[in-house]
Amino acid sequence: MYDDNNIFAKILRKEIPCDKVYEDEFSLFFKDINPQAKIHILGIPKFQSTTFSEFLKKADNNIILSFFKSVQIVIDHLNIEKDGYRLITNSGENGGQEVPHFHIHILAGEKIGGLR
Repeated sequence: MYDDNNIFAKILRKEIPCDKVYEDEFSLFFKDINPQAKIHILGIPKFQSTTFSEFLKKADNNIILSFFKSVQIVIDHLNIEKDGYRLITNSGENGGQEVPHFHIHILAGEKIGGLR
């Protein structure tokens, strides 16, 4: 069940400020306050869903398409296409999800280690 008091819901309601990178009708992208790379952007849909799967199952196609097109807009805005980037979404406790609102991480600006 979606928690209206999670930090991302509060950011969307402008109760908590963020360092905004991009915003449109369906999404908000902002700098992570605890960056794991030189560039670390969080992207959240303005749709109440806790996980990637729930987002795909419950959001209509227009919302889904708009959100993922916005990811590309941010990638273009940051000019990270050429050098590369990593997209991450964590789902559930075992997946390392800390905030129960579906979101993606865009990591770039340096060589990202780890998974191959």
